[in-house]
Amino acid sequence: MTRMPVLFVGHGSPMNAIEDNPWSQAWAQLGRDLPRPRAILMVSAHWETMGATAVSAAERPETIHDFGGFPQALHDVVYPAPGDPALAARVADLLSPATVVQHPTRGLDHGAWGVLKPMYPDADIPVVQLSLDRGRPNAWHYQAGRRLAALRDEGVLIVGSGDIVHNLRAADFRRPDGPAWAPRFNDDAKALILAGDHDPLIDWESLGPDAQAAINSAEHYLPLLYVLGAQGPDDPVSFFTDDVFAALSMTGVRVG
Repeated sequence: MTRMPVLFVGHGSPMNAIEDNPWSQAWAQLGRDLPRPRAILMVSAHWETMGATAVSAAERPETIHDFGGFPQALHDVVYPAPGDPALAARVADLLSPATVVQHPTRGLDHGAWGVLKPMYPDADIPVVQLSLDRGRPNAWHYQAGRRLAALRDEGVLIVGSGDIVHNLRAADFRRPDGPAWAPRFNDDAKALILAGDHDPLIDWESLGPDAQAAINSAEHYLPLLYVLGAQGPDDPVSFFTDDVFAALSMTGVRVG
């Protein structure tokens, strides 16, 4: 079986799910170019838990519209990808001895379907989501990615969905150039990713004021650590959708 790559997708606005723009076009191209996965494990910024990691074990996960203030057309989107309870159990096994709750009803949030809809519009690939346990230190998320890397040899595409730079409080969409620290930190993070220097990216608080501003509440950054953790020693790394505007980074990372 082909060893699957690993992706981090800078997902930006939920509207990218239904708009025809360079980002959604790039995600669609990825879906055409990548080896077809038998299933997808999604680590999204939009499922946070505290004190326990959870994995979606629903056979038919619902489409969660976890946002407000967007057009009805976005609320009408349904992404009816099947679940994969067996994969959910496999994820829990790989992450043991940590307790992983098998969530029987959890659906797919917009961090998941927002990028998968352009990538795999037929919604015919099973999808399982893994929560971000915010009670865990940064290094735990990275090590979880290392343990989950075995799925790459089992036909599973691991996708982290968030944004390297994400600070909505600092974002002024009337000024798309944004604050200087946003592209500066994005470039610094990319350089570390290319160098395979993961320790500073794990201990991102030590990277100074730019990181503190760019990463902010960290839920959009943590999915990147799973992707970096799943990287093998010989995996090539490349970037796609590499834009920074306002205080958001749309940079995507492909490993393998």
